[in-house]
Amino acid sequence: MAIITISRQVAALGDEISTALAEELGYEFVNRKILESRIVELGFPADKLSKYDERKPKFFASLAKDRDEYLDYLQTAILEYASKNNCILIGRGAFAILENIPNVLAVRFVAGDDVRKERLMKEFDWSEKQALQRINESDTNRIGFHKSFFNLDICNPANYHMVLNTGIFNEQTAVSMLKSLVSIFATKENEVHGNKMINDMLICQRLINQLIFEHNLSINFLHAKMVEGVIELHGVADSSALSERAVHIASSILPDYKIKSCISVVQDFKAYN
Repeated sequence: MAIITISRQVAALGDEISTALAEELGYEFVNRKILESRIVELGFPADKLSKYDERKPKFFASLAKDRDEYLDYLQTAILEYASKNNCILIGRGAFAILENIPNVLAVRFVAGDDVRKERLMKEFDWSEKQALQRINESDTNRIGFHKSFFNLDICNPANYHMVLNTGIFNEQTAVSMLKSLVSIFATKENEVHGNKMINDMLICQRLINQLIFEHNLSINFLHAKMVEGVIELHGVADSSALSERAVHIASSILPDYKIKSCISVVQDFKAYN
């Protein structure tokens, strides 16, 4: 079947439609609380989540090592749930992490500011000023989060298979449209190919987590990708010895795979703290 990633503006009915769609399809809905809980279980400190979780990091937070650790744990959590298939993942750049995977359907929910304002005023008994402040704060944070972590514009419709205006289509209509789209999109070929890609990505991400968090390798921007059965290590190190050590450790962790270093060595490069 398929994996559905949801991007949404505040008060665009993202959670409501996702919940109803998951029930209709029999999919697991991986909401914010579930993802946050898994990120903490993996090792990211709960008290630091508020600095990064779907918000634009402040200047010093954006330069801290915590930022990259959050991204490593986030990617791991997203890939873990995606590897189970038949799920809906909402927010936190899931569409970017799972970009170009053939059985992943990326959807964005939007609505006009007036529609969103009225919904917030009704739901929380807010004034117009409070509702507009919430819209501006949320939009700014989500735009900043995706720009900081994935260097993309969340508002660009080219990032999605469908952008749906919930100021025009109600919840029931949206669910029906998406259910039909999934039935067309979720071919067996897409599922087999997509599952293979996700499993490869998860193997690579877990390897990176071990290199960083268990072996404490100080290689900045360290990441891995599978290329025709070979795992390539990428990043920036301050010595060739460190690059070679990374390959040696990775080979001992995954002895059935060939490990290749594509790590850039910059002699004067210093890892941040």
